[in-house]
Amino acid sequence: MQLVRRFRIPALFCALCVLVCELISRPYANMGISDDGPYILMAQTLASTGHVVYNGWAAPMLVFQLYLAAAFVKLFGFSFTVVRSSALLVAMLMAFLFQRILVLANVSERNATIGTLALALSPLYLMLSATFLTDIFGLFAIIICLYGCLHALHARSDRATIAWLCFAVITNALCGTSRQIAWLGVLVMLPSTLWLLRSRRRVLLAGSAATLLGALFIFACLHWLKHQPYIVPEQLLPKSIHATGIVKAFAFLFLDAPFLLLPLFALFIPVLWWRNRLSIAVVLAICVAYTLLSFHRGYPFLMEPLAGDWVNLQGIYGSSHLQGDPPIFLPHWVRLLLTIASLGGLLGLIASFFSSPPTAPAAELPKPISWNFLAMLLAPFAIAYTLLLVPRTVDGTIFDRYLLPLLAIAPIFLLRYYQETIRPKIPAAGAVLVLVMAAYGVTNTHNQFAFYRARGAIAEELRAHSIPDTAVDGGWENNLDVELQNSSHINFPTIVVPAHAYIPTPPPPPSACHAFWYDYTPHIHPLYGVSFDPNACYGPAPFAPVHYSRWLTRTPGTLYVVRYTPPSHP
Repeated sequence: MQLVRRFRIPALFCALCVLVCELISRPYANMGISDDGPYILMAQTLASTGHVVYNGWAAPMLVFQLYLAAAFVKLFGFSFTVVRSSALLVAMLMAFLFQRILVLANVSERNATIGTLALALSPLYLMLSATFLTDIFGLFAIIICLYGCLHALHARSDRATIAWLCFAVITNALCGTSRQIAWLGVLVMLPSTLWLLRSRRRVLLAGSAATLLGALFIFACLHWLKHQPYIVPEQLLPKSIHATGIVKAFAFLFLDAPFLLLPLFALFIPVLWWRNRLSIAVVLAICVAYTLLSFHRGYPFLMEPLAGDWVNLQGIYGSSHLQGDPPIFLPHWVRLLLTIASLGGLLGLIASFFSSPPTAPAAELPKPISWNFLAMLLAPFAIAYTLLLVPRTVDGTIFDRYLLPLLAIAPIFLLRYYQETIRPKIPAAGAVLVLVMAAYGVTNTHNQFAFYRARGAIAEELRAHSIPDTAVDGGWENNLDVELQNSSHINFPTIVVPAHAYIPTPPPPPSACHAFWYDYTPHIHPLYGVSFDPNACYGPAPFAPVHYSRWLTRTPGTLYVVRYTPPSHP
């Protein structure tokens, strides 16, 4: 046990589990995935020129992750996979830190390990860890800030407390240069920590000075970013708020969050058997509201949790906008089972607030960090983060990856609450469910990358037939990569610096198909496109279809090349 504690074996185990699962899923593809293609090309430019050069697609600042990726490129040479490997390294380190955070929050070592794996092996975390998107890097900035704040609350001497506060400020300020919203660590989490330490005058003064310096650094970075050419300005507050769209967007989260943390929420399903009148009434009321909402959204009795863009029914990223409809990955009965399990866990958690266990509660562990301290430390951050999601939800949708910081906070409260009110140890069934969700996460990651590799294979086949990339609609991610090979920037309409960088693009001629976001990529004039349906647009082109592996399904996926212009007849 001394060796385990000294070398943090459980935390190392969590980090290695992330690596093993990613290696099994084979996450490589020589093209952009979602937004990360332009970011990867920025990392390549930084490695070759030493300058951060934006290219018309970046609302995040990106600086921390660009320099880390550039170091990887210098060491191993450039490829899309090499750049994405930097995100995997950060994801592993974050799994290590998160396990230690749970222990610092008074979760037992065993429960902390299972809780960390429930998050780090979830399908959303595994998939994002294999891309170069900003979500993992931004979450890392938040997690390392929380790690420093908890150590500051634990530290006994003023000197150690001040050192940990300075650590939290510096790491969050620097790592937050990847994704600006991560600076809520300095702007919200650090002030909350200082409020909890307000009785220690020396700590309060030194911590306030460090936090102020961190805030000044943030504003300096934002001022610098504002004047960079070809950035995409981010609107902090929406011009108008549509209450209906916001309600619909957050209603989607009602089951999505319990599903993504299913091994933890499912622990509360047995609570539904602790009956009293109040808990029964609460559960029935939620079920009625859920049923009405599901009918309103058009999913009678099945408002599925698999409605996101990364974790969805098709098992591939949901916004590629290829022609045709992708095949469904999970059958109806599996989706129904996942819905019941997610809803049951959520209802069990809610019912536990209104009912008492049939036996005496489990003995509490010593609490150096009280519930009040945890709430004061994390609740303001969660509220601020949720409010900042509002500008992203005015259209009635929300990306599931935006949930990641909230999903990282939830296990702290769920595990602490479970071991103090239900039972001190997570049962073996919880560990088994972690393995099940990890298997699903590995499968989801594998299938997504196999899908992207198939699109890359189609591009290679068309090049072999002397068809230029600018004549192919390979999906918007591929089109962004091609546009940046022919232009210095994406033709994004909100670019302010330099003036008149955006050039309006005439609409394409009326036809059966055109490229999605065609105005962003004016150099692309497609004659062919990639489709799930061979009969889409003007029918099949004379090129062989490409199949891609889909684990846990009977048939592989298939992509076709279709015509975007009518075939000429002699």
